[in-house]
Amino acid sequence: MDKKFFSIDLKPTQVLVLGFFTVILIGAFLLDLPISNKDGQSVGFIDALFTSTSAVCVTGLAVVNTRDQWTIFGKVVLLLLIQVGGLGIMTITTTMFILLGKKIRLKERLIIQEAMNQYTLAGMVRLIKNVFLGTILIEGIGAFLLSIKFVPEFGILKGIWMGVFHSISSFCNAGFDLVGYESLVPYVGSPIINFTVMGLIILGGLGFTVWLDILRTIKEKFKYQYTLKRTFQKFTLHTKLVLVLTFSLIVFGFVFFFVLESMNPDTLGPMGLKEKLLGSLFQSVTPRTAGYNTISQTGMTDASKFMTIILMFIGGSPAGTAGGIKTVTFGIIFLSVVSVIRAKDDVEAFGKRIAWDLVRKALTVAVISMTVIIAVTMVLTLTEVDEKFSFLDMLFETVSAFGTVGLTLGVTPYLTIVGKLIISLTMFIGRLGPITMLVALTLKNKKNRNGTIKRPDEKVMVG
Repeated sequence: MDKKFFSIDLKPTQVLVLGFFTVILIGAFLLDLPISNKDGQSVGFIDALFTSTSAVCVTGLAVVNTRDQWTIFGKVVLLLLIQVGGLGIMTITTTMFILLGKKIRLKERLIIQEAMNQYTLAGMVRLIKNVFLGTILIEGIGAFLLSIKFVPEFGILKGIWMGVFHSISSFCNAGFDLVGYESLVPYVGSPIINFTVMGLIILGGLGFTVWLDILRTIKEKFKYQYTLKRTFQKFTLHTKLVLVLTFSLIVFGFVFFFVLESMNPDTLGPMGLKEKLLGSLFQSVTPRTAGYNTISQTGMTDASKFMTIILMFIGGSPAGTAGGIKTVTFGIIFLSVVSVIRAKDDVEAFGKRIAWDLVRKALTVAVISMTVIIAVTMVLTLTEVDEKFSFLDMLFETVSAFGTVGLTLGVTPYLTIVGKLIISLTMFIGRLGPITMLVALTLKNKKNRNGTIKRPDEKVMVG
């Protein structure tokens, strides 16, 4: 890679932050060009910046109608920003240098390690190769399946384009669509659209390391003839937690939305049983940070809106395209609560002990995330004074931005300039993660001379 660039003494987290910020600015300038807009005029730099941030941070919140505002050039720029944001700056850059035969040095491997949330440097380049090839394969299959529905409706060229765009947007958990302000509401009863999009969302949200662990275990299953139970036991603890938590959250959300919305005349009430089942399942999957919707978000009951907020806050899994605090973070916090209730000294899962430094990190992520959400929501209630939007609407918008989801209760198009900038910053923090942002903003740590000194304990009252 460029030696001059990496000769600057930056921490890996700082390189990631600057990389994402640079791509966002480039995207904003491109989207602000007249060639990107159907009316041949600039959309305005703030709106272009908001859209670029939403795309690179794979959120999907939009202040303009994606279908009607952008030309084919603008939509291609948007799609490229989504792909770069979903895979990550270092994945794209490393793949390019691998294709050019360039050597990946230790400095770059450290940045990749930070970007992919890995604990070891071993196999970083191989991981990038597998992630890139797996992404292309999955998005290609998704585009083909979606085109089966879109081609008869829109014609060959436009139908294929719709398939490609929505496949990439779904897998990257972006949520941008070319249907209009209705998102995927017209396709609530289409099994191929629902299951393909949900499949892409889940695969993108599982995390790249989980893919590789599943593939490795499947190979071993056929080689050593493992039973299904033994196959699950061979997964790493991380994969077990991700799979169990993902499945549990989807099932819980599905039952919750089906019960609460089936009789709601503004959402699932007028629909048949098939549409109710598909709509409930999709609403359970999409807050895990996709941003598409097949039922009206504004028409949902307040309880369903709040459940959506909870699912958006949890988000997907680490080392993937999803946002939120992540499923494993939620799982570790939940297990730590269980350990306290059971008076256990250790936090355990599937017969393994979870290290205390991970428990502390999970709690730190959750507390910082909640602090950011509270602060942003309070500021929005001051800057966005439109009486038709409630506190719940502002909280929903904030969590959607922080979790890089893209669902909205109609607030986004009416944001003030200050509101757009605040939500843009929230999306940026949510995509990179609060800890990454804080570490990137701090100066290099000086060696702690007292690191080996243990202070005396003293008890305080809690609860």
